[in-house]
Amino acid sequence: MNEPASPADPAALTPGEARALFRAGLRAPTAGYSAGYTQANLLALPRDLAFDFLLFAQRNPRSCPVLDVTDPGAVDASIFAGDLRTDLPEYRVYRDGAQVDAPADVSDVWRPDLVAFLIGCSFTFEAPLLRAGVPVRHIEQGRNVPMYTTNRPCRPAGRFSGPLVVSMRPVPADQVADAVRVTARYPSVHGAPVHVGDPAALGIGDLAEPDFGDPVDVRPGEVPLFWACGVTPQAAVMASAPPFAIAHAPGHMAVTDVADTRYQAP
Repeated sequence: MNEPASPADPAALTPGEARALFRAGLRAPTAGYSAGYTQANLLALPRDLAFDFLLFAQRNPRSCPVLDVTDPGAVDASIFAGDLRTDLPEYRVYRDGAQVDAPADVSDVWRPDLVAFLIGCSFTFEAPLLRAGVPVRHIEQGRNVPMYTTNRPCRPAGRFSGPLVVSMRPVPADQVADAVRVTARYPSVHGAPVHVGDPAALGIGDLAEPDFGDPVDVRPGEVPLFWACGVTPQAAVMASAPPFAIAHAPGHMAVTDVADTRYQAP
C-alpha cells in the first residue's frame, strides 16, 4: 500500500480525518495537525505495571500530565475515539527497555492486559502560541520538534525512574514573556517552560544534536525555551527496563477529539 500524501493544510483536518490518514499509512510528525484539538503522548504497559507508572506520573506532573487512562485491553479512550493500535502515525515497541520495532500499526503486538496512558503534549499549545504571534520554528521548517534528555532526574516511583526529557522552541528575546504567559495557561499539557536560556544548565551539549526529533534553526537574538516533554515516560522505560511497553514515536502523537480549550486555565 502506498503511503498517502501529506495534506496541504494539516491544521484544517478534523481529528478523525487526521487519524484516517495515519491509519492509511501516513507517517508524519503531528505538529500543526488539527489546530484547536489536544494532542497526547501514548504509553501502554502491562496491567501489573500500571499503578507504578501512574504513581510515577503523579510525582512528575510537569512531564507526565495524565489526560486519560484506559481499562486493560481497551483500544480507545474517552478523549480518543479512534483505535490506539492503528491511528497514530508511528509507534515504538520496547522489550526489556530496548526499542525493538518502530511500526505504523501495533495491532499484532497489542495485548489484552495493556493499560494505555494518554499524556498531555506541548503540541496542544502551539496553535495558541501562533495566534499570539510567537513563532514555532519546527512548524515553519516542516520538522519534528527537537527533544533532549536532561541531567535532571525525575522523582522515582515503584519500578520506574529516569531523566526528564524536554522539548525546545527558540523564541525572539522580546517574545519570551509572551511564550511563557501563553503556555502557562495550559498546565495539563506541560504548561510554562521548565528552563529558559543556557542549554548547558540542563546538561545539553549541542542544540544541533537532539536525542529525539530534528534540529531547528536558532537565529540571532533568539532564546531557547525548554518545556517538560511527554517523551519522559519513554526515557523511564529505557532506564527501568519493564518487560514490554508500547509508545508513540516521539513527535507522532495521538490526535484526540478534545478541544485544547478544555485544558486552558482561566
